Amino acid sequence: MGLTLVEKIISENAGKQVHAGELVISKVDVTAVQDGTGPLTVQEFKKLGKEKLFNPERTVLFIDHASPSPRKELSNTHMVLREFHKEYGAVLSDVGAGVCHQRLIETFVNPGEVLVGADSHTCTSGALGAFATGMGSTDIAVAMALGKTWLKVPATYKIVVNGKFKSGICSKDLMLHLIGMIGADGATYKALEFTGETIDNMSMSERFTLANMAVEAGAKCGLFVADEKTKEFLKERGREDKFRQILPDSDAIYERIIEINAEDIKHTVSCPHTVDNTKTVDELKDVKVNQVFVGTCTNGRIEDLRVVANILKGRTVNPDVRMLISPASKDVFKQALKEGLIDIFVEANAAILAPGCGPCVGVHAGILGDGEVCLATQNRNFQGRMGNTKGFIYLASPYVAAYTALNGYISAE
Repeated sequence: MGLTLVEKIISENAGKQVHAGELVISKVDVTAVQDGTGPLTVQEFKKLGKEKLFNPERTVLFIDHASPSPRKELSNTHMVLREFHKEYGAVLSDVGAGVCHQRLIETFVNPGEVLVGADSHTCTSGALGAFATGMGSTDIAVAMALGKTWLKVPATYKIVVNGKFKSGICSKDLMLHLIGMIGADGATYKALEFTGETIDNMSMSERFTLANMAVEAGAKCGLFVADEKTKEFLKERGREDKFRQILPDSDAIYERIIEINAEDIKHTVSCPHTVDNTKTVDELKDVKVNQVFVGTCTNGRIEDLRVVANILKGRTVNPDVRMLISPASKDVFKQALKEGLIDIFVEANAAILAPGCGPCVGVHAGILGDGEVCLATQNRNFQGRMGNTKGFIYLASPYVAAYTALNGYISAE
């Protein structure tokens, strides 16, 4: 019986052939926490009585969710991570370095590896051909101590996408379309394996967006076969020697196969208060917005900022709209400066935030007022997500975000 991509990767790391539904112990290559989940992980790690980390060079502590801190209580939790870094030698990614998931793909994760992180969007790194998934703080503490974790091998949904997107359509539209199709719990504890000519032609940035939002359909991970584009990405990041390709077997067993024609995808938006409450832009042109946010681990990469800059250049954000832009990492910020994108944003009257999660997590920077509407390029629009249960969040691509900021209502032209 052939193996799916997730079965292949986990088999390698478990040291034996495994199939969907099996409980296994797998080695772990990279562990990660952020400032929301990290302090509890540190607490649980110390309870284990271990004097050292299994692999400190690949144990990463990110201060990105409240970065910089807006309150003394959060500042104190940051101190916990900084002190743990000094005591145990874990890697620290501090204020301004960027969102954990962007930093992980830039610097830490390689094809065929296992990444576990105390954050649900850890699945972003699956676009590199790695098994990357979120877990609870206690599980991450054990992985930090032992270099191993236990898990159930997920069954796989094969997502086959063929054809060419229409002008202006982004991979974010595809992912929102898919989630709207199968539901926010439609792939609970499954692996989403993306394939097809449309996927093959996508940039790594577009693939990262798809992998990032796999969890919004309930999935355990989102996976792509590493190819020449993956190799080029790793080369640009100084890790070309880490490239390797793992392929699913031709006779692999999939629980479900979903086929999508890329030409059918329209500008898609998730409406309050669930990600699977999707509509097309044409259905939402009467929705006025107060705030537009571009950034996050979903769409804060340089390619996303270029899309927005191309639309905003020489124009001004609608006076009734606050536009906030946060590069996903320091490297993205530096590249945006180099290319003159930041100048375009500032001239258009957008506000530039430090690299990090920003308004997405709802603890600082861009919290909504009562009844206010925000269109964001983030991955979640749960009630209260942006710091106010009386706010309304719509999710869309950077393309839609830029035109919405200009017009003051949800639009794509």
